[in-house]
Amino acid sequence: MTAERRPLRSRRTVLRAGAVTGLGLAGARLVAPGAAAAAPGSGGGYLVGRGISDATGEVAEVGMMGYGRFDQQAAGLHTRLRARAFVVAEQAGGRRVLLIVADSPMIFESVHRAVLRRLRQAYGDLYTERNVLITATHTHAGPGGYSHHLLYNTTTFGFHRATFEAVADGLFEAARNAHEDLAPSELLLSHGTLTGASVNRSRTAFDRNPKADRDHFPDGVDTLTTLLRVEREGRTVGAVNWFPVHGTSMSGDNRLISADNKGYAAYHWEREVHGVDYLADGDPAFVSAFAQTNSGDMSPNLDLVPPTTPADFEATRTSGLRQYEAAAAQADKPGVRLSGPVDSRLVYVDLSDVTVRPEFTGDGKTHRTSKPCVGAAMAAGSLEDGPAFPGFDEGDNPFWDAISNSVIYTVSPELKQAQAPKDVFVPIGEMNRIYPWVQERVPVMLVRIGGLYLIGIPGEVTVCAGLRLRRTVAGIVGADLDDVLVAGYSNAYFHYVTTPEEYDAQQYEGGSTLFGRWQLPALQQTAAELAVSLRDGTDLPLGPEPPDLTGKALSLQPGVVLDAPPLFRRFGDVLVPPRENYRAGERVEVVFAGAHPGNDLHRGDTYLRIERRDSGGAWRTVADDGDWATRFHWARDGIAASKVTITWDIPQGTPSGTYRVVYHGDAKSLDGKVSSIEGVSTAFQVR
Repeated sequence: MTAERRPLRSRRTVLRAGAVTGLGLAGARLVAPGAAAAAPGSGGGYLVGRGISDATGEVAEVGMMGYGRFDQQAAGLHTRLRARAFVVAEQAGGRRVLLIVADSPMIFESVHRAVLRRLRQAYGDLYTERNVLITATHTHAGPGGYSHHLLYNTTTFGFHRATFEAVADGLFEAARNAHEDLAPSELLLSHGTLTGASVNRSRTAFDRNPKADRDHFPDGVDTLTTLLRVEREGRTVGAVNWFPVHGTSMSGDNRLISADNKGYAAYHWEREVHGVDYLADGDPAFVSAFAQTNSGDMSPNLDLVPPTTPADFEATRTSGLRQYEAAAAQADKPGVRLSGPVDSRLVYVDLSDVTVRPEFTGDGKTHRTSKPCVGAAMAAGSLEDGPAFPGFDEGDNPFWDAISNSVIYTVSPELKQAQAPKDVFVPIGEMNRIYPWVQERVPVMLVRIGGLYLIGIPGEVTVCAGLRLRRTVAGIVGADLDDVLVAGYSNAYFHYVTTPEEYDAQQYEGGSTLFGRWQLPALQQTAAELAVSLRDGTDLPLGPEPPDLTGKALSLQPGVVLDAPPLFRRFGDVLVPPRENYRAGERVEVVFAGAHPGNDLHRGDTYLRIERRDSGGAWRTVADDGDWATRFHWARDGIAASKVTITWDIPQGTPSGTYRVVYHGDAKSLDGKVSSIEGVSTAFQVR
């Protein structure tokens, strides 16, 4: 169902008692719900709007993105994936930019194009590719299948339209909400240091960089945490934080959709600190987004060991809480009040065919990029965060290199030169001639909001590669280096960006740098052109736009055919009831005779509710499937039957009283009709 047609329904009240117990409130500045916006003319020269929307796709029988594992098929939901949008416009000049931060594994060209199309239908030329920056948090626990390029749909058995539409609709709705929320506001920028939240997972490659780069990151870690906060009448009503760390706190063995560490950071600040009710109508009192920067080699797994389930849930919460605390601490500091222009530039670059000038190559010579190629190290995956295919290693893979270069194909001298020292495992550029596997014409963007500059790169940039991009732009526009950030995972996806020195190590990141050793210098060259254009106020041609692949993606996985209850049961029957009594800290578990969650994604709604009976006998919702304390597990029971298990970890401080668990589902009959179903548990006591 499209964003315009599906209403958002709220059937809950907010359980506030004990919601923030032990969760860390450093720097929290509460904003009363319904606080009035600043009067016209009272802002700092900007109109700012904030918006949130649900962008969760399928939660069952869809391959999950990030780890590249065929066996990681979703089987439920832990936290919903949300899109958070901010519009910043000049009050006088009228120029504006739209920033969307999505709890999503990647932003593919398919989604970028679909969101822009929706924006064009709603607002004409107000929001275009030239002033819209869409970036992903890069959770590795989101559903896949929403790309139009085949490589990213291999583990999902093709394109999943339901997930694609949910993501595109959710991002557009967040943007629409931000547009409608525009009001005079002030923007304040601050920087801090966050240690103990990340580690360099590719130190072997990092140590190959020149001393000037390594000295900037003494521990091989980018500790810069940056906060852009939105204030109205002296109250903080929104914030965007940038900090580089991978969304790999959740394990590759996990089967529940999750927003991972950055999603928890945003959820905690919004829901657990400010009491935002995601299902309520009206504008939220506070919106916070936790965005990525150059996190290509930054892992949250401090011991450099892949996480395991179920320990990964607490690891995710811990990582998110650290990011929140660093951001919230900055909210109590004065910060720098931004002023000046809002502006942006975007160009498309055919990254498979760039001549890189000597001033960017570093060796005084001209070099070229090449058609995209995969190295064997890419198939290994990141061994510190989650291995991919067995039999492959980071670094040298002489057996696979020999097989691929002698049995499967022969690499041309030109391709070998551009890709060296990578031994080409898969010449994916040649495969593109037959069917689109990866994107070659990619968007590169530069956004200015007063003194803040964001370099939009459609890939995973290592910290040293990011440093060089930032230095390139800062030197041209005359900005402080800390005020120039890489916005990774933006507007499209083309895998990794490493420095030439890191590329030579052919670790996972280097093997995943598709366009060869000179890919980063090519991007620096493009970023320089964008910076000059932005500084001088000149226009740039859009460049070679990628082809529109809408309607051409392959869909190999069949949809739901039929739902049936277990034998001698009805839909919604309670198969395993709760106990009669619980205490805070214990887990409630109820099993229902359910149906396939793919029949209706319940976007903007919920599959479950935890309800408490009030003094008048009415049932009030205290938690839903977007809350950290709940989990929604789905499992097939035979051929057409489903078992749905709902758990609730009772938070400390939960008021004593009578509670129950409610399940909301949808069942498909043999004629294709989908009908709502519901299950209600027996009541239980929390004491």
